[in-house]
Amino acid sequence: MSDTEIPSEAQRYFEPLLEKYDMELPKIGRLSHALLGLLEGPELKGLVHSYRTRVKERSHFEDKLLRKWGKAKEGGATFDITPSNLYLRINDLAGLRLLHQHTAQFPAIHATLTALFAEQGWEVVEAAAARVWDSEYRKVFQDFGIQTKESDGMYTSVHYVVRMNNQPDAVTGEIQVRTLAEELWGEVDHTINYPRKTTVSTCTEQIKVLARVTSSATRLVDSIMLSHREGTSPKSK
Repeated sequence: MSDTEIPSEAQRYFEPLLEKYDMELPKIGRLSHALLGLLEGPELKGLVHSYRTRVKERSHFEDKLLRKWGKAKEGGATFDITPSNLYLRINDLAGLRLLHQHTAQFPAIHATLTALFAEQGWEVVEAAAARVWDSEYRKVFQDFGIQTKESDGMYTSVHYVVRMNNQPDAVTGEIQVRTLAEELWGEVDHTINYPRKTTVSTCTEQIKVLARVTSSATRLVDSIMLSHREGTSPKSK
């Protein structure tokens, strides 16, 4: 259970969603394994440094529902997540995270994933979108032809939402692609801000500093790899 008590007025909305999660957890798990299957071939070798898969824990699912409930109430809107649209409204019950060393690898990763989706019959529910806060990297992804979204929390990652077929109730899964430096920030932020944001003001400021440091680290790695490629190219010998 979540550490936060579910408001009584929300319980009648949450109960069928949690029941569906419990009943279909094996199906969600199978999707997680299927996402992992994208890495079984040789196509991504040499591009992906490492990866992680996961199924969202029930308590984290409850916390996500609570956040969406709170956001709806604050905006005067109706909480409209139902068992029939759950997998379209919440896409990250199953997930795959791909980590790579430097930004120049991303176009090849994107092209490879796109080809694998088509080859293996995956439907792309939401096309690749880069969450970015750094204006320079916003332009980088736009130059790659990738849609960008503003990240108020100083989060940087490219997300895809996919499912194995186009049936209305098929489980959707989220694939995240980010650099190793961005993963450092993501893991620290997850520790202090998930499922609820830290109330420690110094941590709030320090995580912003860490975002700038990791962005600089990504730039430095990009520069090192560019220098390495130029230094080892045939015309440089």
